[in-house]
Amino acid sequence: MARKDGRLAPVASPTANRDARGRSDLRPTASPLLRVRRYTLAIVCLLTTSSWGVEPGRRDHLTEPVYRVSHAKAPTTQPQQKPMANPQEHPLVPALQFAKAGLAKLDSRIKDYSCTLIKRERIGGTLNDYEYIFIKVRHHPFSVYMYFLGPAAIKGRECIFVAGRNNGKLIAHEGQGFKAKLGVFRLDPQGMLAMRGQRYPITEVGIRTLTARLIQVAEHDSRYGECEVKWFKGTKVDNRSCTCIQVTHPVPRKEFRFHVARVFIDDELQFPIRYESYQWPSHPGGPPLLDEEYTYVNMKVNNGFTDADFQERNPSYRFQ
Repeated sequence: MARKDGRLAPVASPTANRDARGRSDLRPTASPLLRVRRYTLAIVCLLTTSSWGVEPGRRDHLTEPVYRVSHAKAPTTQPQQKPMANPQEHPLVPALQFAKAGLAKLDSRIKDYSCTLIKRERIGGTLNDYEYIFIKVRHHPFSVYMYFLGPAAIKGRECIFVAGRNNGKLIAHEGQGFKAKLGVFRLDPQGMLAMRGQRYPITEVGIRTLTARLIQVAEHDSRYGECEVKWFKGTKVDNRSCTCIQVTHPVPRKEFRFHVARVFIDDELQFPIRYESYQWPSHPGGPPLLDEEYTYVNMKVNNGFTDADFQERNPSYRFQ
């Protein structure tokens, strides 16, 4: 929950103190008929349940605290708009230059990272609950491991995707209950089952993709007017000092994807660790509508991840 100063407050991890247990790679082989029945049952179950999205469970090696994000608020510091070198240039140009420099540093300095991703998305007009995921990301080849920490409905789910491997499939399994007995699934990452309840596929997870997408949107929006940009120094995300860039389109236009967007750039890491965007109010004078938000906490960079960190046979994982 949020503290009175609006910053993130840590809560105890639900994943600590799990007993270790060994596993063998030698598993009984089901008959062809049983596999067909199990697969058919799994498809029916998946079509009637929640998204493959994000959620958590228990983990031997995950001991970091999980953080909850307060409802999105404007930065508490007073605006300190960055002066433009050329008053005639579009107000997004300085932000674009800053973002491109950050992307270059990210590509040259960061090979991989682990963190807890906290996300919330509006899908089909409905704002979903917060979802918490422990993730590992490697940039080359692009590799993602996800372990879902919450909410309870999808807790314990695991997903793996590696570009150019596993026939391009997302490998996933449920974490608990009857669905966990259905085994491992290999899904098209952009197919109906994998995308159910998601705005973006697993192929677009991560900070580098977020940064590149924000640059693309800013380049598009810089072709139009009606854009206000403010810079806020000294904002905080997960107790880390950040610079917040706030972009506002006052009037709804078909050219614009959002009413207000805020990007929080970590002052030390020099890449975004939080993004939030809002749509225009549903009625005059009403509050902006939260559309999506993503926060990356407990960031650890350059861990030296290997192929083993993105394989379902990793003994630390729970693929069956």
